Amino acid sequence: VFAAERGDVQKLRSWFTITFVLGAVFIGGQIFEYASLVKENLTLSSSVYGSAFYLTTGFHGLHVTGGLIAFLFVLGRTYAAKKFGHDQATSAIVVSYYWHFVDVVWIGLFATIYLIK
Repeated sequence: VFAAERGDVQKLRSWFTITFVLGAVFIGGQIFEYASLVKENLTLSSSVYGSAFYLTTGFHGLHVTGGLIAFLFVLGRTYAAKKFGHDQATSAIVVSYYWHFVDVVWIGLFATIYLIK
């Protein structure tokens, strides 16, 4: 957000790329976890917990994927735009706010699913 506000395109690209890679790693981890749980016979229809787990984490994964797509669009705009102006900065800031919201939701989901017994 700060790089976008200052018009620092190089830092914006760097941070968005790092964030994209970490988000993709998260999705990869989610896929790995799903595969492991299916091998242990925890499926969407096997129990109430399975249903709740797959629905909440699945919808979260879809929102993360949407954020990753948005990051790619903003990164593309930084290369396509002749000048990094207010419109590009606003797009980057909005995508960043969305991403932070998805982060905060994950903290709640993680605590509920993995920490609270």
